[in-house]
Order: sequence, then structure tokens, then C-alpha cells
Amino acid sequence: MSLTLLFAGGAERLDAYEAPLRRALDAVGLDADVTPDAPPEAVDYIIYAPGSALSDFSPFTRCKAVLSLWAGVERIVGNPTLHLPLCRMVDTALEAGMVEYVTGHVMRHHLGMDRHITARPGEWDPQVPPLATERAVAVLGLGALGRASAQTLARLGFPVLGWSRSARTVDGIACHHGAEGLATVLARAQIVVTLLPHTPQTENLIDARALARLPRGAVLINPGRGALIDDDALLAALDAGQLGHATLDVFRTEPLPAAHRFWHHPRVTVTPHVAAATRPDTAARVLAENIRRGETGEPFLHRVDTARGY
Repeated sequence: MSLTLLFAGGAERLDAYEAPLRRALDAVGLDADVTPDAPPEAVDYIIYAPGSALSDFSPFTRCKAVLSLWAGVERIVGNPTLHLPLCRMVDTALEAGMVEYVTGHVMRHHLGMDRHITARPGEWDPQVPPLATERAVAVLGLGALGRASAQTLARLGFPVLGWSRSARTVDGIACHHGAEGLATVLARAQIVVTLLPHTPQTENLIDARALARLPRGAVLINPGRGALIDDDALLAALDAGQLGHATLDVFRTEPLPAAHRFWHHPRVTVTPHVAAATRPDTAARVLAENIRRGETGEPFLHRVDTARGY
């Protein structure tokens, strides 16, 4: 029997996903119709991305799960009509992209590359950076992306401080948790990477108090969620020199409005939400495996705990 997969991720994404999905479904022995439009009572699985017109899940009485194309699910997890299992996207290519982004920007700030890029003829200023072993890096958030990024930085020699809301253990990483752990980590970190989900508990986590705990001149890299940071507090810390630089990939409003101060601040680097993208070929295999699991009664991969929000 053929399954019906409702692709509620936008027509432009369907063009990119249709062929990889069919190949991935064939590989796990499933026959499915992938469509952007189907009667709710006929749908077996929903493939979802933020921005979809779908907001009422109550008519989908036959559906077994909602499979997100994004790692972040904050735009859907609180939907009161969502009565179905929700699975977020955990994809090896997405993880690799995040590790490369984080590592690249940590090394950029560690080595002081911006000074050399903007140097004018005759500005000969041979400041030798410390070795990686002499610069502590904090990674806030120890999910799949945070763990992979933290362990890569540790292999390069950085003393990495990991922080999460609840206790975690990660090989090679000094892990901390809770409010006291966050204070400890921020006080020591010269570079901070934020890779937390957006929940009520993490919104504005990086506020004026948190920024004041950092060593003066520290660097913040945020490829996690825009709402983790109090924008006004961040700008004030940058203006005061408490924060040396902020590299930001995610924002409360995207695209970032042209008039926003982040665009024009000399100590801010804006990147256009490119740190970690879902890539159709690898993501399709994750989707197909979860559909196979749903059809055989096995537990879904990466199922969201709706009470925690991720």
C-alpha cells in the first residue's frame, strides 16, 4: 500500500526534496506519494518546515508523525492542535556545516584575522596570538550540534567549557549546568558559542548580567537562536568595550532589517543564517528512516519532548 506524505515545507523546497525523498524511500522499501496537497484524512506523515501555511493539525486523524526539516522546532512545538509525535531534524550534513561554521569563526577571532584583513599599508603590528591551549572557549548547549562543535574545538587544543540547563557528560569537555554553572563558564570564557534551543527558559539568556560576567573583550558567536540574546544589552556591551566582537548568524527577525544597528556596528559581523542548513540528500534519508520506523512500530528518531520544547 502506498503512503501519502504531505509536504508542508513550501513549493520551492519540494522541488529540491522530491527526488532525494523518492530515492531514500526506495532504499528502505517504502512506496509513497509525496504531495503538497492531500485530504487530511488520507495523510500518513507530514513533512514540515516553518513558514508553512499548515497551522491546524487536528484534521489529520490518520497521520502518525510530523517530521520537521529543521533542527529547531520552537515555531511548532507550542501549537495547541499538535496531537501527533513531532520529530526534529538531526542530520550529519547539518551537523558538519555547524561544526565548520563554529570552528571557522572561533579560529578567526582566536587568531585576530580581522586585524590583518583590514590593515592598511604600513600598519605593521606583529601581535602574536596565544596558542589555543591558552584561550578558553565556552559552548552553551550540548545537544548534537553543541557536542560536535565542542569536541572539535577540544581536539584543536582549546580548553572547552560546556554548559547545558541540565547535567550532561561529554567526553573531553568540562561540563557545567544550572545557574551556578553558567556563571562559572562565562567568567572564564574568552570566546562564547551559543547553540541552545529557543525555549521560555533560554530566551534572553545572554542579557546584561551574563555579558558583564565575561572577561572584558570576550567574543560572542551565535549560530543558535536569535532570541537567546538581549539585543539592547549586547549592543550596550559592545559600545562599552565589555564585549570585543559579536558574530551573529540568527536573529529575532529574519531577514535582519536593513536599519538594524547590527548591520552598522563596527564590532558586529552579520551572517545570513548560513551556519547549518538542511541538505536534501542527507535529510531525506533521516525522513525515510523515521517513516520506516513508524510503519514497523519502532520508536521515532529525534522525537521532541513537547514539555521541554526540544
